[in-house]
Amino acid sequence: MGYYVLIGAISLFSWLVSNQLKRKFAKYSKIQLRNGLTGEEIALKMLADHGITDVKVISTAGRLTDHYNPRDKTVNLSEAVYAERNAAAAAVSAHECGHAIQHARAYKWLTMRSNLVPVVNLTSSMSQWVVFAGIGLMATQAIGGLGQWVAIAGLVMMSFATLFSVVTLPVEYDASNRALAWLKNKNIVTPDEYAGSKDALKWAARTYLVAAIGSIASLLYWALKVFGGRR
Repeated sequence: MGYYVLIGAISLFSWLVSNQLKRKFAKYSKIQLRNGLTGEEIALKMLADHGITDVKVISTAGRLTDHYNPRDKTVNLSEAVYAERNAAAAAVSAHECGHAIQHARAYKWLTMRSNLVPVVNLTSSMSQWVVFAGIGLMATQAIGGLGQWVAIAGLVMMSFATLFSVVTLPVEYDASNRALAWLKNKNIVTPDEYAGSKDALKWAARTYLVAAIGSIASLLYWALKVFGGRR
């Protein structure tokens, strides 16, 4: 029951932040850029200003589906960003280019996150079930004391996902800082437009913060179950 209360609280907090993010982007999507640049044009200009010529800017379906793909070196902008000329589009396109710059500069946190991807893909789907199995074996005292070791193995697997979510934080905040610094220093946006872009990225970053907190809380909960029993 305690686990479901924890997950419910985290889910509620995540929903509130996500809804606020959507409202912020809807608000700043109404602030049209005076320079008339689209999200695609802003991305191309930011890449060029940083001497990056091997990254493509493409449009991708969906909403808030924007991302940078390091495998094929593409900045993927959603339809609401790629062709739009507003403060929200400027913020998102510049942020994703921030990831491309991190990749080009071998930013250590991005490199670490990329190295964790295959491990997380392998372990995340089964880690919780391994912990469940270990705790069940501990409760029935089956196979001697090996049940706790099974649970510990599950915790180790779970910890990779937690580490990934924590490492994601400096990656996302740094990309936003790079984006905002460029938008301001190159006079891409006016002060009002800059304020909107900054606020939008702030709320986007908070979604990753909530995810990290939730992952840490879940890991600690199960660790207490394994090592502390009912306490």
